[in-house]
Amino acid sequence: MASISATMMPVSRLAPSGSVASVKARNAQPKTCLSSKVGVKAALKLGKVQQRAVVSQAAKTVKMTATGVDWAAEAAALDNASPLEIMDHALRSFPGEIGIAFSGAEDVALIHYAHMTGRPFRVFSLDTGRLNSETYYLFDAVEKRYGIRIEYTFPDQQEVMELVREKGLFSFYEDGHQECCRARKVRPLRRQLSTLDAWITGQRKDQSPGTRTEVPVVQVDPAFEGKSGGTGSLIKYNPLSNIIGTDVWAFLRAFDVPTNDLHQQGYVSIGCEPCTRAVLPGQQEREGRWWWEEAADKECGLHKGNIEGKEGGADAGPEEVTDLYTAPAIGKADIEALLTGARAQDTMVVVYAPWCQFCQGFEEQFNSLVAEGGPVKMVKFQGDGDMKEFCQTKLGLQSFPAIYMFPKHTGMVIPYPTDRRDSEFLKAFVRATATY
Repeated sequence: MASISATMMPVSRLAPSGSVASVKARNAQPKTCLSSKVGVKAALKLGKVQQRAVVSQAAKTVKMTATGVDWAAEAAALDNASPLEIMDHALRSFPGEIGIAFSGAEDVALIHYAHMTGRPFRVFSLDTGRLNSETYYLFDAVEKRYGIRIEYTFPDQQEVMELVREKGLFSFYEDGHQECCRARKVRPLRRQLSTLDAWITGQRKDQSPGTRTEVPVVQVDPAFEGKSGGTGSLIKYNPLSNIIGTDVWAFLRAFDVPTNDLHQQGYVSIGCEPCTRAVLPGQQEREGRWWWEEAADKECGLHKGNIEGKEGGADAGPEEVTDLYTAPAIGKADIEALLTGARAQDTMVVVYAPWCQFCQGFEEQFNSLVAEGGPVKMVKFQGDGDMKEFCQTKLGLQSFPAIYMFPKHTGMVIPYPTDRRDSEFLKAFVRATATY
C-alpha cells in the first residue's frame, strides 16, 4: 500500500527544477498548493514538494482512445505509481475529454492532484437534490479555492416527480435504494459520461472490503459508455485505488485542502442526506451508507462494475462450487435444537449458499477461525434451496452469508451485527457474545 510520502515524491520526478507547464487548467486557475504554514511544513516533510506543482514539457500530450490500447497492461504498468502520476497520465491521455467525478467527500483529493499537474482539468458532480447543506458549501469552497466552475448534473425532473408521487419521499427505506439512485444518480451520470471519453473517480479498495476489492487504477469502464458510444468506449481512472483512507487524509491536511464539515461530525463516506450517517470508531466507512441493507447492495450503481463478479451492475453467473468451509455441517434438526436452548457449548453458525460469491469470499476468514480452535464450536448450515424459508422464518435470514451466535447459558440468538467479516471483527464478535 503506497504511503503518503510515496504519494508526494513523484512531483519532483515529473519535471526538472524550474520547468512549468505552459497550459492553464480549462476550468481552473492554478494557485499555490498550500495556504498555511502548517501545510508548507508538512509538504516539505513529505518530499520537499514545491508550492506550485510542475510538469515536464517533455511529457507531451498524446491523446489516447478507449479502443486500440491494452488497458489491462496500462493498469499493470501503473499499479505501483503514485496518485499524482496516475492523474497526470489520465489528463495527458485525454486532454479536454476527461472529467473528475466529485461527490463532495474526501475525493476532493482528486481535484488537488489535478491542480498539481498543471494540466487543464474538468470537474463534474451529481446534484441529486437531496445533499446535505455542508456538501453544497464544500462545492462553493472548492470552486473558489481552485478557480473552477463545477459542471453540475441534475436528475430528470419528470422522473423524480413521478417516483416521489407514487412511492413517497422515503421509499428506499422499505424497498431498497436502487430505484431512487437510478433516477437521481445513475441516469444523470450516464448522460454526463456520454459527453466524455474518460472519467476519474475516488474509489479505493479499502473503502468496502467485499464490494470494492476489484478496483484497478485504470480500466475500460464495465458499466457505462463514452462519447463514441458502444461497449468499451469509456475509460475509468481510479488514482486512489491502492491508497488507504488515512493516507488520503494526511494528504488533505498537509495541503490544507477544503473538506466537508460533516467529516468533523463522524461522517466518513458521504452521499445523500437521508442515506448517510456517522460511523463509530472501528466501523468500515461504507457502513454509514444505506445501513439498512447488506454490503453487496451498498453500491448506488455508479461503480457496480467494480464488484467482483459483476459487470455493469448485473449479476454474474453462479460459479460451480458444491460446498464451502472446513467447519462441520449441521442439519435442520440441529438448528431447531439450538433454538430450543439445547446447547452443550457456545456455538457459532454460518448460514451459507455455496453458489454465493460473498460466501465464497468469506471462506478464507472463516476457515482460519475454525483452524484456530477454541471453546466456541464453529459449524455451518446450508440455508439455500428448501432451507431458505426455514432460515428466514426461524433466524430472520436476509442474505448470505449470515452468522449467528448461540451462547451456552442463555436462550438468545445473536446475529452478527455488521457486514465487515474480517478476522479482527469476527474475533471481537466471539469475545463479546460467547459465555465461556
